[in-house]
Amino acid sequence: MSDWLFDLGNSRFKAAPRLTASAVGEVLAWPHGADALAGGDASHGALPRGRRAWGASVAAPALTTQMLGLLRGRFDQVQLVQTQAECAGVRLAYRQADRLGVDRFLALLAARRLTQASTGDVLVAGVGTALTIDLLDASGLHHGGRIAPSPALMRQALHQRAAQLPAAGGRYAEFAGDTEDALASGCDGAAAALVERSLRQAALRLGREPELLLHGGGAEALLPLLPAATLRPALVLEGLAVWAAQAEDADDERPGPADPLG
Repeated sequence: MSDWLFDLGNSRFKAAPRLTASAVGEVLAWPHGADALAGGDASHGALPRGRRAWGASVAAPALTTQMLGLLRGRFDQVQLVQTQAECAGVRLAYRQADRLGVDRFLALLAARRLTQASTGDVLVAGVGTALTIDLLDASGLHHGGRIAPSPALMRQALHQRAAQLPAAGGRYAEFAGDTEDALASGCDGAAAALVERSLRQAALRLGREPELLLHGGGAEALLPLLPAATLRPALVLEGLAVWAAQAEDADDERPGPADPLG
């Protein structure tokens, strides 16, 4: 009976076994939606069972509630993560911590754990439904970030307004020779340019250039455009492992019931 980590995003539902305080095992993923949560698509496998489940969700409340119900039927203990102003050495810039998406919060926890042995300064870029960018310095202080449409969302928005523009396809080129390649180049290039500007601004603010971590379902496509980046596709789940370890430590430090004979 093992502990599992679950991440319900805006487009995918992901899970991984928790191996250590910051490491996760092989990541499983299901398409988004109620049918996928119920394990109706056999090609993606059934939801695992175990002792404890740690979950994070940025999805709609109804889908989050369904996820929790399914996990409670498969695990002895289920805990849903909430963003905290301070955790695992990270201090958020947001005045209202709960306004920062839990996926961004968890990615910062993992990023700090990963970069502490090197520079400690890190720019975290998540490429999913949205493109999110966050700066964390070596002391653990979060300097805030940005939110923009991801390349995939840009393509979808263009297609919705102009159906003749395909919603997917094409290859990146600096000066494309057809419409599909031009769309891929424009949308991927816009995302990469925002990350590059954020890196420059981060270096000006900190006086040194931070490491760059990319995560999310669309991160791999941007990697050739950002050669300095390190790909960490499971960064949110890794952060969830860090959070779980912190929660366990806090439980261990709580005093037990008083000895009635003491």
